[in-house]
Amino acid sequence: MRPWTRSDPPAPHRSPDTAPRSAGVARAADGARGAERAVLVGILLPDSTADLRDPLAELTGLAQAAGVQVVDTLLQKRLSLTPSCALGTGKVEELCERVRAHDANLVIFDNELLPRQIRGLEEAAHCRVLDRSELILDIFATRAKTREAQLQVELAQLEYTAPRLRGLWTHLERIAGAGGATSAGAVGGVGTRGPGERQIEIDRRIVRRRISHLKREIREIHARKRREVQARRDHFTVSLVGYTNSGKTTLLNRLAGTTQFAADMPFATLDTKTARWILGEGREVLLSDTVGFIRDLPHHLVASFRATLEEAIHADLLLHIVDISSPAALLQVQAADGVLQSLECDRVPQITLLNKADIADDAAVAEMLARNRQTTLKVSALTGEGLDRLSALVEECMRGHTAEVTLAVPHQEGRLIAEIARMADVLERRYEADHVEIDLRMNRTQLSQLCSRHPCLSVIRGSLLMPGEGDSPS
Repeated sequence: MRPWTRSDPPAPHRSPDTAPRSAGVARAADGARGAERAVLVGILLPDSTADLRDPLAELTGLAQAAGVQVVDTLLQKRLSLTPSCALGTGKVEELCERVRAHDANLVIFDNELLPRQIRGLEEAAHCRVLDRSELILDIFATRAKTREAQLQVELAQLEYTAPRLRGLWTHLERIAGAGGATSAGAVGGVGTRGPGERQIEIDRRIVRRRISHLKREIREIHARKRREVQARRDHFTVSLVGYTNSGKTTLLNRLAGTTQFAADMPFATLDTKTARWILGEGREVLLSDTVGFIRDLPHHLVASFRATLEEAIHADLLLHIVDISSPAALLQVQAADGVLQSLECDRVPQITLLNKADIADDAAVAEMLARNRQTTLKVSALTGEGLDRLSALVEECMRGHTAEVTLAVPHQEGRLIAEIARMADVLERRYEADHVEIDLRMNRTQLSQLCSRHPCLSVIRGSLLMPGEGDSPS
């Protein structure tokens, strides 16, 4: 049987109201019929962000997470990708030989490819070809469980596929004639060009309509998520961020006593999970786990998952988790910093946690990170090493967000006085003729919101502003 190629026509009778699936999703369905045997390919360009000691280690982990058996690898250094097949002519021949030798039915590139490059490679190797972005999107599609995550993944897939429709739908060129030519002498003759052109336009219109619908739904989710996050401003909020598979969910389970799914695989978590972390002596914070980052993360995913990352964007403190046992720890930190900067939350106070300290054997990496980052701490989410010190550091950050003030509360506001006693450290109370003066220590954000909700409150000593803040001069 002739091997599958991207130029094969789609299944007939597809509903015109259904957006065409991305190539990655279609291949995932095909993969269910048999084991995927893949040759991994990496092209090392001058600006490559891969770990040169083992450039394909991360791609191997991603492929295995997608259920693919890696049978061989191929590397080439180039100044740029060739327009037709990305690789040089000799390497394309070598790739074809390796595919035949290992009976592979899939080739995965660690680079982002153009549709014509994918098509040229598929025609040469007679098997399917994926690039890095498609592989990541397929993993996200497999792991997405909630409605929110599924919508965000579908949007990212369609935005990835939309500009590639003409390159993907090459079977329509056979309907239209050679290359879809419009001259009178085009191969295929009169009356064969129209259906192909219409199908392309129909699919583009379906994709545009579906993208618009998804964006509306995600905007609603984003607005709801923002309201949820704002509703938590009465609490000190902490978000776990960092590279995928660095141990964020394991740390959440350890600190907050939750039982969220955690596994040694990329992107085990796609949805934000928030839980209460009890620090002791009645102090608690809201701790949130977020989706992991990865180098060269498709920008469509960053944009689509912005609602999921809302917790990190508006957090009072970020705990940046680093897998210090990974040989590529420094590169992973740089990639995570880049994503945080793109989300405009790189100015949020951070504590860098050097996780998996119980199995790390490269002290030089830890020392380098400790010198170059403001606050670092070695921890182990698995054994609990360093977590007492982490709790103390978070308490110090909370105290930096606290204010000591004196409030005047009318006598008749008994419920409000009881609420203040629950939320704050009450230092002293003095009962005056028409009000109670309460000296207290409290989170500034909570205090500000409390005063805005209860106009009867007045601050008679102290300030709600952080040190150094104030009105700008007129």
